[in-house]
Amino acid sequence: MIYTKFKRSACLLGLLTFFYGSSNAQTKTAVKHTDEVDYVNPIIGTSLKGFAKSFEEGNGGGGTMPCVNVPFATTNFVAQTRENKMSYMSYHYEDNAVIGLLASHQPTVWMGDYGYVSVMPQVGKLRVLPKERKLSFDHKDEVAKPYYYSVKLKATGTDKIKAEIAGANTCGMFRFTFPKADQAHLIIQGINLNPELTDWANDYTKRIKELKGYVQVDTINNEITGYNPDRQSAQLGPELKNFKGYFVIKFNKQIKKYGTWDKQVINKGSKSQYGTRMGAFISFRTKANDEVKVIVATSFISIEQARENLQKEITGWDFDKIVKNTRDQWQQALKSIQVVGVTKEQKIIFYTALFHTMLFPRQFSEYGKYYSAFDDKVHKGESYNDFSLWDTFRALHPLLTLTQPQRVDGMVTALLQMYKEGGWMPMWPNPTYTNIMIGTHGDVVVADAYVKGFRGFDTKLAYEALHKDSYDAPDGDTHKRWGDRDLWTSFEARGGLTNYHKLGYVPVDKTRESVSRTIEYSIDDYAVAQVAKGLGKDDDYKQLTAWSKNYENVYNKATGFMAPRNSDGHFSAQPDSGFTEGTKWTYTFGAMHDVPGMIKMMGGEKAFAEKLSKNFNEGHYRADNEPGHHYLYLFNYCGMPWRTQELVREHTSYQNFRNAAIGINGNDDCGQTSAWYIFNVLGFYPVAPASGYYSIGAPQFPYMVLNLQHGKKFIIQAKDLSVKNKYVKSVTLNGKLIKDFQISHKDIVAGGTLAFTMTGTPQK
Repeated sequence: MIYTKFKRSACLLGLLTFFYGSSNAQTKTAVKHTDEVDYVNPIIGTSLKGFAKSFEEGNGGGGTMPCVNVPFATTNFVAQTRENKMSYMSYHYEDNAVIGLLASHQPTVWMGDYGYVSVMPQVGKLRVLPKERKLSFDHKDEVAKPYYYSVKLKATGTDKIKAEIAGANTCGMFRFTFPKADQAHLIIQGINLNPELTDWANDYTKRIKELKGYVQVDTINNEITGYNPDRQSAQLGPELKNFKGYFVIKFNKQIKKYGTWDKQVINKGSKSQYGTRMGAFISFRTKANDEVKVIVATSFISIEQARENLQKEITGWDFDKIVKNTRDQWQQALKSIQVVGVTKEQKIIFYTALFHTMLFPRQFSEYGKYYSAFDDKVHKGESYNDFSLWDTFRALHPLLTLTQPQRVDGMVTALLQMYKEGGWMPMWPNPTYTNIMIGTHGDVVVADAYVKGFRGFDTKLAYEALHKDSYDAPDGDTHKRWGDRDLWTSFEARGGLTNYHKLGYVPVDKTRESVSRTIEYSIDDYAVAQVAKGLGKDDDYKQLTAWSKNYENVYNKATGFMAPRNSDGHFSAQPDSGFTEGTKWTYTFGAMHDVPGMIKMMGGEKAFAEKLSKNFNEGHYRADNEPGHHYLYLFNYCGMPWRTQELVREHTSYQNFRNAAIGINGNDDCGQTSAWYIFNVLGFYPVAPASGYYSIGAPQFPYMVLNLQHGKKFIIQAKDLSVKNKYVKSVTLNGKLIKDFQISHKDIVAGGTLAFTMTGTPQK
């Protein structure tokens, strides 16, 4: 997702080049075995800068962070280098100072943090505000792994404080190694409503008036407890009176000197504090190399639940045990795909991408219970949150059906619970409704799981939720324009659906982003139709299938492009209006669910191929944003699979992915871009989610194994693969020749071997 107010930026850093492995450049057998998890470099994608030719600070770069936690964790533990808000992550590689170690819930740069809390070490005079307490560091003094992070902070003179992070699911431990100091401190910040951070995307006015965080110092139990009711994206969603991020912070050093603070006012000896920008602190003396450990337990249910979470995740003060347990969980998850015969650099990029696909949506249940941000109550059950659905329905969720199938039913159930508790499935929960982006792409996620045979969720409830999205217009649909990031009034769902049904398209003079909406609603209708078909709802299936063709109604045959239409039926005099995060070139090939229909609409395979070739050859294609992620594979449908194979090689190269902070071209968007990369490398891609089929491209590694459920394996071999031999001469599944460049999900999960024979000549 590229938010349209921002521009991409130039690559100004010297970066390592990585080349594709060939049959003559295979890795030698290492003396010491290296696990998959040890190839992950969480610094990749953390740069503020992007790959584009022009630079404008604030574009968000890759939007990732070097967080420490188990896969799909509730809470991410990360070094905070700046005061975060919507449009800025808490960590950016270009920053050179740390303001705290943060328990964060910010999923990506375009969304907000919520219920956060931080801890910052310090020596010398007590300084509590972020700008005053920050300590500089050098990246050479930084270690980042999925299971461990450390950095040496410049304290006073030549003295440094070593700060380390170990993270579990809801809980984490910080270990600080202090120099000798008469005055040493740990500063806790429980909420950070800083009016200086307000801008067009972040309105603090209401939150500062209405919210107050709370901390309490408990010298008997040697802990600080409290809660943070702040949601940085609150302006985009409904009010939640009961929402709080609760925390329990425990110390292995006895609390003797302490106090609280709010803004610039420090209250020494105070045990409790309410405020909008406040926290607490403890002070002590240290000898050289004194270790002070801090446990942070979090919950969205209660302080008591945070304690229960802590009992289940961390016992005692064994920092290294937490590191090992989290490392073991990551290793188990990353072993879902194993690769052979590639360079170390390629493994770093590949396993970092796989790591990024296993962070979101985050677990939101706490050992059998969860707080719902949709009815503001606590329920029993399993839950997930922070679904970046406009992005992730395309590749991330389809990938999880292969790499994390044990979580799929739970994720679908979470979306259905949101429907039950709030009345609609969400578009982009953070953690409640936000009308971010367009379409109800939860429909596709649910339908894709259904089509692939997942049944560990309530199918009757699922169809009820999907049916509502397709058939029911949102409140105020005929008089609201539905602008992205409008202040909350009501849930958008499929804004403009009234006219979409009445006219067969969303008119540009009534609803914003009308062309993109028409195409994406067609995709959603196709997905819902597949569930209707499976459940024997024939009338619905026919109606939904008819609606899934509505994208044709915004195709202007005179220009050969998708174009905005007014409610009177005429095409708009402004042909470049009505799109979101793209242009007419981006969306003209956007009906991913019906490629044969698009080909017919554009005049047949030859005309389609010519227009598609222009899209790439004339530089219109944007690899750094989601609407075009399936475009590489469209040549398969018009007799030019060799062109798909060229493009897959090109777009999985250094051009888009690097082992560097600036290593992801475009925002990773909660793992979508990384999932796109993984599929491209594997050699197939889900062009039409909810179809049950993948389009075959070209594998980029010579030997890969998908470790599936029930001990089954799916092996992908690429014989004679090299820099020159990037084309597919033939491909077989378990010895049987594949001629249509398609493979079914059913065939993959059954296990077997997908064998490619590669060649240096395009097979035209």
